[in-house]
Amino acid sequence: MDDKTLKSLKERAKAIRKHVLRMTTEACSGHPGGSLSAIDIITTLYFYKMRHKPESPEWEDRDRFVLCKGHAAPALYATLAELGYFPQEELIKFRHINSFLEGHPCRKRVPGVDVSTGSLGQGLSVACGIAAGGKLDKKPFRVYALMGDGENQEGQVWEAAMAASHYKLDNLTAIIDRNGLQIDGLTENVMALEPLEVKWAAFGWNVIRINGHEVGEIAAALDNAERTKGKPTIIIANTTKGKGVSFMEGIREFHGKPLSPEQLCEALRELT
Repeated sequence: MDDKTLKSLKERAKAIRKHVLRMTTEACSGHPGGSLSAIDIITTLYFYKMRHKPESPEWEDRDRFVLCKGHAAPALYATLAELGYFPQEELIKFRHINSFLEGHPCRKRVPGVDVSTGSLGQGLSVACGIAAGGKLDKKPFRVYALMGDGENQEGQVWEAAMAASHYKLDNLTAIIDRNGLQIDGLTENVMALEPLEVKWAAFGWNVIRINGHEVGEIAAALDNAERTKGKPTIIIANTTKGKGVSFMEGIREFHGKPLSPEQLCEALRELT
């Protein structure tokens, strides 16, 4: 990745962070912390790696994206709006009555959303089905699934992991937003996940661990996944909840707590 592309991706991520904070503050609800931790990953996917057409959201050969952690919908919505899937002016109506931008992504209502999500643990299974279907139909698209780390405490995730390896779904890349926090506290206190690399490798996956806020590392990991044949890839992305706003970083309470108008002003100043 050249410096110009790297700089462009970082600027996009900053703009998307601002959207997320404005949206959730205006709605007085939402999940800003886990949205901010995932933004660099989602930005790199949509602006660097994935094949898609905003002017044709149902393009048959597009790459598919499954936001398994559906509560991070603000990050996905803001990205889709930046890409032109729908007007950016719609973002401020997030979670408002009659808005199509619900608290979790809806496949039937939001242009660019491939899968309706929100029930944690189920997204990877859906992604496996899409990837298997693509192989059966000999389609060129790839499937990307972004999971929360607390979500890996769900048994269904590991059933899907076993199936993806068994069927050699090398057109599937899963990413874990490893920010270490879930609604009840530290993931390692709620239900310890580590050693994640060893576990996923034991299930037959190509495992890559990266800094989930370094766009260059994210891009290199996605390139690695695309080159890997015969097995699916899992990218464990070490991230920080609330990334980009100093007083939000690493604070569990911002999992599902929007900023006050005063805090929003402070946050936007930091992101200028």
